[in-house]
Amino acid sequence: MTCPSLSTVIITKNEEHNIEGCLQTVQWADQIIVVDAESSDRTEELARHYTSQVIVRPWEGYGRQKNFGMEQAVGDWILILDADERVSSELTKEIQARLTSRTSTDPVAYCIPRRNIYYGEWVRWGGAFPDLQVRLFQKGKASYNDVEIHENLIVNGPVGRLEGYLEHFTERRIVDHFRKFSLYISLAAKEQAKSSIMIHWWHLLLNPIVTFIKKYCLKQGFRDGIRGVIYAGFAGMYTFGKYAKIFELRCPPDNR
Repeated sequence: MTCPSLSTVIITKNEEHNIEGCLQTVQWADQIIVVDAESSDRTEELARHYTSQVIVRPWEGYGRQKNFGMEQAVGDWILILDADERVSSELTKEIQARLTSRTSTDPVAYCIPRRNIYYGEWVRWGGAFPDLQVRLFQKGKASYNDVEIHENLIVNGPVGRLEGYLEHFTERRIVDHFRKFSLYISLAAKEQAKSSIMIHWWHLLLNPIVTFIKKYCLKQGFRDGIRGVIYAGFAGMYTFGKYAKIFELRCPPDNR
């Protein structure tokens, strides 16, 4: 039986330190598409060493960039990746086996476990794993919604699960947290501010504490040692920053 063709779509913005490692793990795909949001570093140059289909266009949001890349795909199936992710050899073999042996009753999409690598080691607890991501789907059966951050893939049909995993090199150093912090809380706050939720003092005081306890205690983040403390701590800081930003958006300072 002939294996259905597969297109891989990766969106980028200043990912020169990640893009080669990602692309090296998907050279087996039939098509590789990189949608670059006008990077100011060597991302585009490095990506062209691995694929001729590097498309440079202005940033329009996570969902829109991915949907654009999906529109360029010619494969029967599409695999969506971030530049800081790697496809494990186990996942490669499983995807090829699944696509080759497909039947008409099989799912039209699959969620994939993701191993989040913090400071050089896999963080297994605190809710960091399996971190299931729906990334593999039949062309024409799914699209991303248009939200500021944490976009969701809307699938038209049943979704299965794979056992092979993605490796996600999310934060290599502490400074990486702070580099992303301002952008992510701004996008999350902008999205949540669209709702009618009122911001009170307890949101800023209690919600970050609850987040930390949930990650560190209830989800056993303590089992990851100091990395578990840092992971839970930054999750609490993210919660505080998000609600503080919502307050700022709704109550802008008087600039008179």
